[in-house]
Amino acid sequence: MVKIADIIKYEGDNSTFVWKHPSEDFNYMTQLIVHDSQEAVFFKDGQALDTFQAGRYTLETENIPILGKVLNLPFGSQSPFHCEVYFVNKSVHMPMKWGTDSKVQYLEPTYGFPISIGASGEMNLRVEDSSKLLMKMVGTEEILDQEKVKNFFRAFLMTRVKTYIAQVMKTNAISIFEIDENLTMFSSQIKAMLDADFDDYGIALEQFFVTNIAKPDGDRQYERFKELHFRQYADIAEAKLKQQVDVINAQTEAQKQRLLHRRWL
Repeated sequence: MVKIADIIKYEGDNSTFVWKHPSEDFNYMTQLIVHDSQEAVFFKDGQALDTFQAGRYTLETENIPILGKVLNLPFGSQSPFHCEVYFVNKSVHMPMKWGTDSKVQYLEPTYGFPISIGASGEMNLRVEDSSKLLMKMVGTEEILDQEKVKNFFRAFLMTRVKTYIAQVMKTNAISIFEIDENLTMFSSQIKAMLDADFDDYGIALEQFFVTNIAKPDGDRQYERFKELHFRQYADIAEAKLKQQVDVINAQTEAQKQRLLHRRWL
């Protein structure tokens, strides 16, 4: 005998993006409870039907008109029905770490030498379109947690991030020796590029941070240009300091001359 669920409610944890209710047989008098920052989506034969926002509902034909129409049930019917119910957590999830799985190859814009770098950071995700997420990512999964989302996006993210890193560095002519001071701009531009990619899966990329750039320390060519770069900056700083000292000396000498001139008057 099929057991019909009396109450449909979320029983997952806060790290879960999507949780499927274990029962698939319901009655039109079943109670549906949807918590804040959640949506409940009814599926039938792989098709997303009715969506419920936060609240408490008694399932009746007037509450789920699309499902009732699909099942060809008359208005006011209390017959049991079979479908799948997914609860989608739409709150912003805790930061998820990311990192390139291999080095990014690009031509250093200042000195024109080829270089390989890695990158890592954190990102925050939020479900924007529940139906799109369920159709594209969930499939037959009963639980979609942070680890599954991260694994799902790993290859997808790595391909795009490595391409975008090279594009941003080339477009902005960012020297490898100045990249650490440009991480905020770097992060915001890569996020802007990734937004549309995540949107295709119904997910909003709330925040995206590049927190570390792995440079090829120890590489002979890299170390040679790094020494050249900082020597040039040291020379420039020394020249500016000398110029300031010369200006001060000139001002001091001029002041002395004015004092001597007054004394002889």
